[in-house]
Amino acid sequence: MAIASLFYGIVAYLIFLATFLYAIAFVGNLPVPKTIDGGAAGSFPAALVIDVLLLGLFAIQHSVMARPAFKRAWTRIVPDAIERSTYVLFASLALIMLYWQWQPLAGLVWSVQNQAGVLGLQAIFWLGWGVVLIGTFLINHFELFGLQQVYAHVVGKPNPPAAFKAPSMYKWVRHPIYFGFLLAFWATPTMTLGHLLFAVATTGYILIGIWFEERDLVVTFGEQYRRYRREVSMLIPLPRKRTEVERLAREG
Repeated sequence: MAIASLFYGIVAYLIFLATFLYAIAFVGNLPVPKTIDGGAAGSFPAALVIDVLLLGLFAIQHSVMARPAFKRAWTRIVPDAIERSTYVLFASLALIMLYWQWQPLAGLVWSVQNQAGVLGLQAIFWLGWGVVLIGTFLINHFELFGLQQVYAHVVGKPNPPAAFKAPSMYKWVRHPIYFGFLLAFWATPTMTLGHLLFAVATTGYILIGIWFEERDLVVTFGEQYRRYRREVSMLIPLPRKRTEVERLAREG
């Protein structure tokens, strides 16, 4: 059973990895079968409804399955060892559905013609995806995507309790992964109505997700996280605010 859990976790991770890499191409209109602006635009109202439903499906799945109350109920059915892998798998499947059924929306919001501007926006796009990937490794990439849990199950080790940490870029921004996504979703030389819908919807989802996530983190880490939240910017990297104790120490 433990080996089966490990295999399941590896397969779920590989599906996630392929989905993540495809997301870069999908948003960036790189040469893959389906992109955010690829294909012929059909009926605008129908395409808008379909795209909104696809975005809503992903948001609901991603949010509901991440909530502690759902996890407590869910792990009565799904073993603890593969709970995270199952979450990752379902999120990947929701994204695959979005890629497959996404309908392009005709209409141009902006188009940058200046070569320096185009290169700058493309650089920000790639920087955003880099920040996302680095951010996952800073807080334990393999735990985040379920591999650590299934490996611990195989070797018979309990998963260590949640520990608060704020390494590297987390000292400047509380949610660097979300910040990276925002860079990647908005930095484009050509913003179509379809891309704008995607960027606006995902930005709204990120803001709502942060509210729920931070509420859970306060419950888990208490005053430690409240102090971190007071000192560190939420989404825009800024120098860490000095606490009152630090200020008095410097002045003294």
